[in-house]
Amino acid sequence: MFSSVAHLARANPFNAPHMQLVHDGFADLRSSPPGPTGQPRRPRNLAAAAVEEYSCEFGSAKYYALCGFGGVLSCGLTHTAVVPLDLVKCRMQVDPQKYKGIFNGFSVTLKEDGVRGLAKGWAPTFIGYSLQGLCKFGFYEVFKVLYSNMLGEENTYLWRTSLYLAASASAEFFADIALAPMEAAKVRIQTQPGYANTLRDAAPKMYKEEGLKAFYKGVAPLWMRQIPYTMMKFACFERTVEALYKFVVPKPRSECSKPEQLVVTFVAGYIGVWKGLFARIIMIGTLTALQWFIYDSVKVYFRLPRPPPPEMPESLKKKLGLTQ
Repeated sequence: MFSSVAHLARANPFNAPHMQLVHDGFADLRSSPPGPTGQPRRPRNLAAAAVEEYSCEFGSAKYYALCGFGGVLSCGLTHTAVVPLDLVKCRMQVDPQKYKGIFNGFSVTLKEDGVRGLAKGWAPTFIGYSLQGLCKFGFYEVFKVLYSNMLGEENTYLWRTSLYLAASASAEFFADIALAPMEAAKVRIQTQPGYANTLRDAAPKMYKEEGLKAFYKGVAPLWMRQIPYTMMKFACFERTVEALYKFVVPKPRSECSKPEQLVVTFVAGYIGVWKGLFARIIMIGTLTALQWFIYDSVKVYFRLPRPPPPEMPESLKKKLGLTQ
């Protein structure tokens, strides 16, 4: 068990393509036990995934729509669930003299606004992050296929980490545009006492005071904060899933049950954001893991195509002399 985890830790997911070949190609074929003919046993083929009966074709409009719906549930539900914590965090940043810490912030908020006060901003949070999730996960699938088609099969495999980074950055660019108006309203509701208590009060007031600018002036800071985070979140998740199935899980994904696959998804989501302060590990790690778990659960429920971890294309193996 520990040797498997140590092997996983040494496998840097951001190696350059020529360094990955040893890890992904040569090691796979040369260290595998011989097959019946005495030749190295080849990795399982991607076509194994086609045994399942799917509800739609991979890359179809229905596929992208359901991926977007998974993103709505993934981000909308998880961010709404932590609204009380987010409210206190925002107030601590705006007025650190009054809200001296997490527990003190909760105590002051409960004393002034009661239990209902902890839910302030839930509506713009749910709407905003649902829209963000729709674009973040839905467009990620779109851009991943788009960029993959542009690169071709071999380069997609060799540069897959860069592909994940580019696709997630592109998706988050649009996701933050969708989130910005609700995020602006949420911040005013939570941090400006007396400004507004609900989204229905805040939105018209903001438009009357500043016009559309009020809803989008925070989009640039959102891009600066969210795009790098999302790039790392998606790239780390994709490569961690790949590494878990390769070094830790004792059988191919095609032989794992759906609950087992979802456990791998949750663990990969948690490992992907392990660095940081302890409180941030617990909050962001759990939030991210739950998002991936919900998103993958939607894919399982609607029987969407879920390709297995990437493998070296046969054409690339021939070029490298790994097969005849």
